[in-house]
Amino acid sequence: MLLLTRRGEVIWVNMKTRPTGNDRNADWMASLCPTLTAMPLKYLAVPGSHDSFSFWVDENAPVGPDQKAFVKHLAMIFRLLAKKVMKKWSMTQNLTFREQLEGGIRYFDLRVSSKPGEEGCEVYFIHGLFGHKVRDGLMDINNFLNTHRKEVVFLDFNHHYAMEEDHHCYLINMLKEVFGSKLCKINVVEDITLDYMWEKKYQVLVFYHHPSAKGCPVLWPGSKIPAPWANTTDTTKLIQFLETTLGERAKYGSFHVSQAILTPRIKTVIGGLVRGLRNYLVEKNLPIIMTWVEAQKPGENGVNIITSDFVELVDFANTVIQLNNVLLPDKAVT
Repeated sequence: MLLLTRRGEVIWVNMKTRPTGNDRNADWMASLCPTLTAMPLKYLAVPGSHDSFSFWVDENAPVGPDQKAFVKHLAMIFRLLAKKVMKKWSMTQNLTFREQLEGGIRYFDLRVSSKPGEEGCEVYFIHGLFGHKVRDGLMDINNFLNTHRKEVVFLDFNHHYAMEEDHHCYLINMLKEVFGSKLCKINVVEDITLDYMWEKKYQVLVFYHHPSAKGCPVLWPGSKIPAPWANTTDTTKLIQFLETTLGERAKYGSFHVSQAILTPRIKTVIGGLVRGLRNYLVEKNLPIIMTWVEAQKPGENGVNIITSDFVELVDFANTVIQLNNVLLPDKAVT
């Protein structure tokens, strides 16, 4: 239970995990009015999740190649105990891809890696510890899209670890195989509206931050979806950073991700060693972050995609989706 002062009111916020299976936003894009579906997607408010795949990590696998040498060394010494601590700080989501999609999440922050020493080209999700195979996650997303034909997702492959050219070829071919004609071809960002996506029967925008994707017409370059990172544990600094980077977004002519997240330092992890990311850092600061989110306006110089940790702790997705009402003619603020 957290105390929050907001607009002069003192309220209590209960940070219990919301029940899964909430699908009230499963078709929120399909339900938007024509005014909004005709607008460029870069102007709409879209909810996203940070480290979207981290709802499950493998404590029995080796520590990931995304970790620093001293972390790997500690894991070798303390073994399972160290990995249990890492798990508490590596997991930033509780909901599966399907549950996130049903709840309204449409942007997915994806970090991938091979397993060093493993034969073949298999690729896994990674955040300190290895997660599911990427193929399994993509199949879950595609299965949802098959039954929600007007919903559109952003898949942002922004970190690649221990991957040679063969691994990239394997992953790129996998994306084409799984999503096929749902993949949206690279185009002028301003032309990408929901109406355009529906007309072309596109449902997936893939952003691939690696030179291996160059020349592939269905893999958008990472430069088309900047996601500035505040890298702070301080909510005041985070909000200042979010405001500053929003003010600069127009000059890039791209989609934009506002990462409304705090990043733990080593001393943060030590201070909350047993409690973990959610209990030690996220829960006490999320109400302040959500107050900022609620005050945002989408549009040409406003927010586009907003990401959060543990998207089920508050009504995050619905709050972001409702921001789009500001764009309606009778709701516009002058």
